[in-house]
Amino acid sequence: MMTSINEITLVYNQLLESRHKGLVDSFIKKAIRYARLRVDWYQSDTPSRVQLDAERTRAHDAFIDACNILSRNMIKIGENAEWRLKLGNNRKDIGDFACMLHAVIGIKAR
Repeated sequence: MMTSINEITLVYNQLLESRHKGLVDSFIKKAIRYARLRVDWYQSDTPSRVQLDAERTRAHDAFIDACNILSRNMIKIGENAEWRLKLGNNRKDIGDFACMLHAVIGIKAR
């Protein structure tokens, strides 16, 4: 599991070096979408949360799929995909990773 902003920043920079630009872009967009929905859900009242639950779950599943697709394709061409092993398979950890990645991108955009 990756927990520090420094670790996430290193992974982000490594992913930007990948030859799989389209997959990296999709991966980042899915991370940002999930992170936004997670915050929207957190800030919502109970009835709104119920409405957001399915969408948030779909976005989470899509991000997990993007992690797996990107790492598999990186491995196929000999790129380092150790980040995926460190991330593990715990849904909560993967969701936290998406949120931290979103934070890193936001900080880099200043």
